[in-house]
Amino acid sequence: MAFKAEYIWIDGTRPTAKLRSKTKIVADGAELPLWSFDGSSTNQAPGDKSDCVLKAVFTCPDPIRGRDDVLVLCEVLTNDMAPHPTNTRAACAEIAAMYAGQEAIFGIEQEYTFFKDGRPYGFPPIGFPAPQGGYYCGVGADEVHGREIVEKHMDLCLAAGLHLSGINAEVMPGQWEFQIGPVGAPRVADELWIARWLLYRIAEDFGVAATLDPKPVKGDWNGAGAHTNFSTNAMRDNYDAIITACEALGKRVSEHIAGYGAEIEHRLTGMHETAPWNAYSYSVSDRGASVRIPWQVKVDGKGYIEDRRPNANCDPYVTTRLIIETCCGALAD
Repeated sequence: MAFKAEYIWIDGTRPTAKLRSKTKIVADGAELPLWSFDGSSTNQAPGDKSDCVLKAVFTCPDPIRGRDDVLVLCEVLTNDMAPHPTNTRAACAEIAAMYAGQEAIFGIEQEYTFFKDGRPYGFPPIGFPAPQGGYYCGVGADEVHGREIVEKHMDLCLAAGLHLSGINAEVMPGQWEFQIGPVGAPRVADELWIARWLLYRIAEDFGVAATLDPKPVKGDWNGAGAHTNFSTNAMRDNYDAIITACEALGKRVSEHIAGYGAEIEHRLTGMHETAPWNAYSYSVSDRGASVRIPWQVKVDGKGYIEDRRPNANCDPYVTTRLIIETCCGALAD
């Protein structure tokens, strides 16, 4: 019996790429074939040379359609089978393979904000809700908005076999977070893109939009990030390696900031649990630092670090590649 394969890819929209997808009917027992699409409609090709190629790189069960249907995350190739310029996964996979012996693993905390009728879900039609404070990990209709979507999304991620490790309501009304990991790269980024697609797709059914805008509401409201937790085998064994990684990140600040998502300066202001975008710091248990060393890691003398700078709208292939390059490169010296 034929099955449905939802081919999903990352387009060429700038400064922040979008997800695209379309369905292919595949004969039972057949391999997932290469497929093409109109790159002139996705900011990936001119109209006179419009064909781009989709190559399956990660497959999981489709928890929405069920049966034997699948979600297929794809890399975008040119029609001579080279990685397309918008294909950031290829470089991530190459760097991850280069430092595979260090067994780098990631956990990414994806924050996002629901919008309905042009305003954050839970905001009144006119004015603003009560100030931040009671919404984070809150309970009750006066504190939490969109839980039915979040619960459905969680169930879908688990049914798809993703490494979903948790969810929670965030600091601003209508703002939530899910976590993917711990898992290595590029797999952690593959799964994050699939989880994003599932979030957008299920929110459709509720007439709600999910956005990764890093500063969805200006003023005294928290932004949305993708805090990235990271460790290598050396870091999981001794504290000196953690300090080496933190020091290394401080030597490539501009490269990381440039790769951590558009409009990052709107979120990294030095307020609302952030460090300034143009400064670098690391500290134990400090959510106002660029990189946080968890308190328990200091106590144990080993563990992981949390890079708090990546935006919610970051490309996780770029984020994980930069961290591997910087930290694994320093630890290999």
